[in-house]
Amino acid sequence: MPSNILYKERIASDILRIWQCEEEVPTVAIAGNMSIVKLKKNELVYREGQRPTVLFYLVSGKVKIVKECGLGRAQIVRAVKQQQFLGYRAFFAKECYTTSAMAFEDSVVATLPLDMAVGMMDGHSSIARYFMYDLSTILGMTDGRIVSLTQKHIRGRLADTILDLMDNYGTDEEHGVLNIMMNRDDLASMSNMSTSNAIRTLSAFANEGMVNVEGKKIRILDEEKLRRVSRLG
Repeated sequence: MPSNILYKERIASDILRIWQCEEEVPTVAIAGNMSIVKLKKNELVYREGQRPTVLFYLVSGKVKIVKECGLGRAQIVRAVKQQQFLGYRAFFAKECYTTSAMAFEDSVVATLPLDMAVGMMDGHSSIARYFMYDLSTILGMTDGRIVSLTQKHIRGRLADTILDLMDNYGTDEEHGVLNIMMNRDDLASMSNMSTSNAIRTLSAFANEGMVNVEGKKIRILDEEKLRRVSRLG
């Protein structure tokens, strides 16, 4: 097992590579200000209403971004995969978090003080460009999700969710199984429908040969047919 500082330096090296400034910033400068948080499934990364102070980087695992809807209900807004950053938009907007982030599964998150990250952006344009690109990508995805969740029928919404999960997390190359196991409640929340509707629609997709379902595992059998359902809405 590597020592804690070597582990942090390895993560710092990955971050600097993503930011495309490996040769400009020493890894020790990042590692020295880094904290590592280990999360169990369904543990919070941050909570809606809190004030952002740190930049989160998902080292391993999977995280869901959740919006409280009142009456004890919550909507899964999007999914985050490893080597992605989260929790910084609210800081730039000078507001508290408008969503919560929760672990889909056991995960490891690294944190850096946001003031430090912003200072590095001021000195390194590649870091600023990265976050401009990341925010723009998320905004485009969000626009598409809004249309899907508010304008499409339940078949189109569920097809979009399955395709989004496939695009985000990929599949087992040999068997075509999504690299994430979701319970039906989460699948329903991400598709903006009741759990019973999600179960029925997923069963219909299986009967039509688009997917195969084994417990929480979803195997993609006919991607083109799924995309056609998505297009038809």
